[in-house]
Amino acid sequence: MTRICFFGESFVNGTGDPECLGWAGRICAAACKQGYDITYYNLGVRRQTSTQLKNHWLEEASYRLSSEFDSRIVFSFGVNDTTLENGKTRVDFSTSIENLSHILNTAKQMFPVLMVGPPPTPDREQNNRIACLSAQYADVCQKIDIAYLDTFTKLQSSAIWLREAAANDGYHPSAGGYTELAKIVQNWSSWLSWF
Repeated sequence: MTRICFFGESFVNGTGDPECLGWAGRICAAACKQGYDITYYNLGVRRQTSTQLKNHWLEEASYRLSSEFDSRIVFSFGVNDTTLENGKTRVDFSTSIENLSHILNTAKQMFPVLMVGPPPTPDREQNNRIACLSAQYADVCQKIDIAYLDTFTKLQSSAIWLREAAANDGYHPSAGGYTELAKIVQNWSSWLSWF
């Protein structure tokens, strides 16, 4: 039996999806249909930044994962870090990169880890910040040998992702957008190699 914790923000949580699956629920459901025995923990928290995640993910993981089981972790965050509040980003870029590095270096000593990059929003200015952060996240992951999936580039050309997000709350898509993201993760060689 494989236990997988998904940590991140509202996109991990699946906010906006009327089916309450998001992309993480969809990829685990698909793996179960293929015969894999998965216990799936969705630990996405709305509005959470990398700083907040850094402070609690390890304790949360310790309740659910152990060396007795085939335990794994998927992280996905960054959009909230790039959101403007009072004229500046909620987390500055250098701190966001430090948080990622700290989280992943700690996690990889215990369990197999994957990092799914932050997706785009319909806001062009925020997308510039997300694109920059995603590129830097990719560099960090390469340096510490953790697979990184750039969802930003793939979803920027996804009409359904952007259309649903704009029609919903300006950030989160509906079932169609999450299905699109789930397909990207499901076809990722690093995800496939776990099974």
